[in-house]
Amino acid sequence: MIQKLEQSQSLVIAGHRGFKSAYPENTLLSFKEALALGVGMLEFDLRLTKDGVVVVLHDETVDRTTNGTGPVGEYTLDELQNLDAGGWFDKAYAGLQVPTLDELCELLSDYPELLLNVEIKPSRTAREVTDQAIMTLEKFGHLSRCVFTSFDAAVLDYLYDAYGAKTQGFEAGAMSNFDHSENGTYSKMWAIAFPMKALTAEKVRAAQQKGLLAWGYCPDTAEEVAYAKSCGVTLVTCNDPRPALEAAGQLVK
Repeated sequence: MIQKLEQSQSLVIAGHRGFKSAYPENTLLSFKEALALGVGMLEFDLRLTKDGVVVVLHDETVDRTTNGTGPVGEYTLDELQNLDAGGWFDKAYAGLQVPTLDELCELLSDYPELLLNVEIKPSRTAREVTDQAIMTLEKFGHLSRCVFTSFDAAVLDYLYDAYGAKTQGFEAGAMSNFDHSENGTYSKMWAIAFPMKALTAEKVRAAQQKGLLAWGYCPDTAEEVAYAKSCGVTLVTCNDPRPALEAAGQLVK
């Protein structure tokens, strides 16, 4: 199913950690609100708890996006879900929880056409996260609609070599463990994403000449969306998906 991005004739818009600009990122509420806008893809981040449960959370620590402190991996699931994952953003969202991958997968079952960008965060448990994520996504029937992202080239290697997964990487300077050899990191990528500050039409053409899909993140204004489109990207991941959806005629609400 994810292969349809190779033939997409219209710009695909992904919600970055859901609807990150308006709701607490990587919460079920953020994902629901992005879906209500009409996004064609959701991007989210995975980490592992102390007791080995895959959860949806971006940072290595809980400090920024909860009322707790310390590394995610030092919390059991129960301890993590007792933290407030919404009040940091606005008191109106106090009481939201860090979701598990299983909980997110249950939500996604109601959206069978939605594509998924699953980011495996660099960590000492990244392979375990990858193995569990693949197993869970397959259990729910979602694996065929996934592309997997990481800033660690070793994680992309593992995804590609062990599972034959479609992977999205970044420019060499943005990644750790990048292998420049002929059979190295670029050969394991299916897509490459450029941040707005580094996006140029020349880079997009060079990526496409390598046989890669070229994507952009995060164009959050009408002007940025227009620039990204002019560079030739076929997918954009947005903190605020509304300008891109509006430009593509896909905005639902």
